[in-house]
Amino acid sequence: MSKTKEKTLMLAVMGVLTAIVIVLQALAIGIRFGTFSITLVLIPIVVGAALYGWKAGAWLGFVFGVVVLMTDAGAFLAVSVPGTVITCILKGVLAGVAAAAVYRLLENKNRWAAILAAAIVCPVVNTGVFLLGCLVFFYDTISEWAAGAGFSNVGAYLIIGFVGLNFVVEALINLCLSTVIVRILSIVKKPALEA
Repeated sequence: MSKTKEKTLMLAVMGVLTAIVIVLQALAIGIRFGTFSITLVLIPIVVGAALYGWKAGAWLGFVFGVVVLMTDAGAFLAVSVPGTVITCILKGVLAGVAAAAVYRLLENKNRWAAILAAAIVCPVVNTGVFLLGCLVFFYDTISEWAAGAGFSNVGAYLIIGFVGLNFVVEALINLCLSTVIVRILSIVKKPALEA
């Protein structure tokens, strides 16, 4: 496949993945397991990261972070605008970059293992950075929320009462859809192999 065709295919696929990230995150606002809406966009982030590397993962994560800021970050924006912006953008970008790094590290050894690892790392990094952002920028507010929910320990509240169920659902969705990711990669990469 010529360089021009490869770039055109990449732009088309990234455009579709970007649109999917926006639509899925906008739709996910109504799906809640606990405090926050569920994150359904990690699959297209993993697909983009696996197909085109860390820049694609970072871009898709950035788009995810921006959509979260515009749709689902009101409680945090009221406390700290800079903290919310940094947390939302950073968690998405780092999740995409981490998924790409893990996929590239394992891709030549075992593609299934690479996809499974990237599909697990993406929600772990997304949730982990979110939790760190909560501790750094919103500790006092989170402490009040924890006390109001009957938790004496902020860490326990964050893990159990705040993000626990969401994280489990997100990780399970990613793992269940890992076979779909492998199929998408096979379809998109097939024209390059045939050229």
